[in-house]
Order: sequence, then C-alpha cells, then structure tokens
Amino acid sequence: MSVRLSKRIQRVSLSANAAAKSRANALREAGHDILDLTTGEPDFDTPEHIKQAAYTAIDAGATKYTPTPGVKKLREAVQRKLQRENRLDYALPSIVIGNGAKQVIFNAFAATLDEGDEVLVPVPYWPSFPDIVRVNGGEPVFIECGLEQGCKLTPAQLEQHINERTRWLIINGPGNPSGAVYSEAELLALADVLRRHPPVLVLLDELYEHIRFDGQSALSLLNVAPDLQSRALLIGGVSKTYAMTGWRIGFGAGPQALTGAMTVMQSQSTSGASSVGQAAALAAFEGGLAFLPDQIQAYRQRRDLLVAALTDVDGLDVLIPEGGFFVFVRCAGLLGRVRPDGQRLTNDNDVVDYLLEQGVAGVAGSAYGLSPWFRLSIATATSSVIEAGRRIANACARLRVEALA
Repeated sequence: MSVRLSKRIQRVSLSANAAAKSRANALREAGHDILDLTTGEPDFDTPEHIKQAAYTAIDAGATKYTPTPGVKKLREAVQRKLQRENRLDYALPSIVIGNGAKQVIFNAFAATLDEGDEVLVPVPYWPSFPDIVRVNGGEPVFIECGLEQGCKLTPAQLEQHINERTRWLIINGPGNPSGAVYSEAELLALADVLRRHPPVLVLLDELYEHIRFDGQSALSLLNVAPDLQSRALLIGGVSKTYAMTGWRIGFGAGPQALTGAMTVMQSQSTSGASSVGQAAALAAFEGGLAFLPDQIQAYRQRRDLLVAALTDVDGLDVLIPEGGFFVFVRCAGLLGRVRPDGQRLTNDNDVVDYLLEQGVAGVAGSAYGLSPWFRLSIATATSSVIEAGRRIANACARLRVEALA
C-alpha cells in the first residue's frame, strides 16, 4: 500500500546542507580523503562552564517537562542579554524559547501566514527560509542580491517587491551564506521603506551576531530604528556563539501578540525545550563572552587564508565575508570548461561535484537561490582550510578551455 503524502510536504525538500554533509560523510566512511567544508558548525567545543551547568542540572533532577515558552530563569537571562549586548529592552512575555532557532522561525510563520501570503526572501538565503514559508502556506518572493551589491538588499528592491499580500521581510546578518553585514546607513535606508508599509513584519535572523571581522559590536535594525520593534521578531540562540549546535536552544523576541501565538503553536508540537539544554543555555548567557575573541580571531585567520588562496584563481570571484562562518564564491568563469576526464562543467552543481572528487566538500549556490556559486565553511580546522584552498586552486588549474562543438 502506498502512502499518500500531503501537498504541503511535496512543496519542500531535504536541506541541501544536510544532503551535502551526508554525502561527504559517506565518502569519508568509504575511505576517501575528504575535507568537509559543508556545514556551519563550530569546530570549537562548548565552553566548560556551560557543560558543567548541564551536569549540575542533571544531578539536581532538572530533567522534567518545562514551560512551553521556556524556563523563566532562561527567559530572564535572554532579557538581560538583549539589554547588555544588543541595547534592546523586552518585557518577559515577549521572549520565547524554542528547540533551536529554526523552530522559533517555524512557529512565527505558522502563527501568521495564511494561504497565499508572501514573505520577501533576499537571495542568497538560508535554505530553510523558503521551505518553512511554503510548508506554512505562504509564498516566498525572492529578491536577487548579487555580488555587485555585496549580496545585500537595497531599499529600491524592497520598495519594488512590497504589495498588499506581503506579510514578512527576512533580514539575515551576518548573512548565511554570504557573510554580508549591513551598515548603519544601509539599515536606516531599509527602515525608511518599512515605515511606509506598516503591515509588513520583519524577521531578524541574528544567529551570527557576534561573529564579525570588523571589530564592531552587533548591530541590529532595531538599534537604528527602535520604532520598528513592535513589528519585528528578533531570532537568536546559543548554537554559533557558544558552539552549542547540538543543544538545540534558540529564542525569539517580539510583540507579545506574536510570541503568545507562537507559544500556542509550540504547545501543540514539541512543548517546552529540553530542561538540560535550557540549563546550559542559561549558563551560556550568564557566563560572559571572554572566550569569544580567540575564536573570532581563528575564523578571521581562516577567512583570510581561504580568500587569499582563491582570489587569484582564474574563473572564480570571491565575496569577502564580513562575518559568519562561510566564504561564498561565484564560479561563473568555470562554466563551459572541461575536466581532465572530458566532462564539461555546465552549472554550479557540476563544479561542486568536481571539487568533491578532488577531496573538497562544499555546497552549490543553487541551494541558496544564487547560481553559479558555491559555499565553503571556515568553521573547521585551519589546516583543513589551507589544504582546501590548495586543492581548489589546483583543481581549477587543471580545467581546459574548449569551444563547444
């Protein structure tokens, strides 16, 4: 007997990032020498004081169900974190905890989207954004933001795409996969457009807020346009800053009507997040960021090494990331070239497949809505980043330029 799947699930696909990592893992397990630059997962360990807080919670019996919007002490810690690090004030009912930031985003769209509602998604985008919109009945509207504009949305583009069906705008900074960071002036210009369209909500994905290479502190749209706080949902978590990807704790801060509806949605899916994970996240937010400068320095060094290795490679154009874990590379100049085995490269998936055969696993730009590009993670050992740059440069040098027959 066949299983009839819903139209909703047929509109979405397996995460391209997860698929690329699975492929790299399979090749490794088969004995191949693969440098995995697919995922944005810090290679640093979770700081010791955070792990100790989890052990303590287990020993104390804190292993029961938790309140759906999150443990009060953790929500209060998020409230203090937002005041201290982001210069933003939120009432406690405006803060909700989820099983990772992805669930918080899912709950927000589930609580607000009706069939046919539109969500503006700047391209390149994190692949889950459009699929979470689709599975909740909405329609993603893609706005291409290419290399020439630093992969950042312009005010003119935003104005052009807003209509009566527009429900949300997504702003992701530092960007995944681009590493782009919006300046104060750029945020102010976007805010001016949003003020002319009061019904449009704004989702601010700031997971990489502290991973910046310019020495500046985190800057949010709400810092330059505090009047928009009543219609914005700020998304944060512990996965990137604190190397806690597997702990699955994220938060949202926004209007109480929205966070209340998100709590209702979560109560009917997963209920409250892990008690032990929340105890660890509490220690993270309360323990300070003294460990972070050394990690950022390591990411900056890796970025510089990889950019230097690829910048002069014929056929590649490198977008120098201002933050985050990734280097995003345009490979239009490689298309049409011929591999040593006689196969011609016709798209970015071909390029990524070719590089994988040379021992470097990345993700095709098509996964992020922008082709022909590919993404490489610098959240891995420095030695791997150096060797990956060498292998990519050598692989590109071996391609031949041949006219089409």
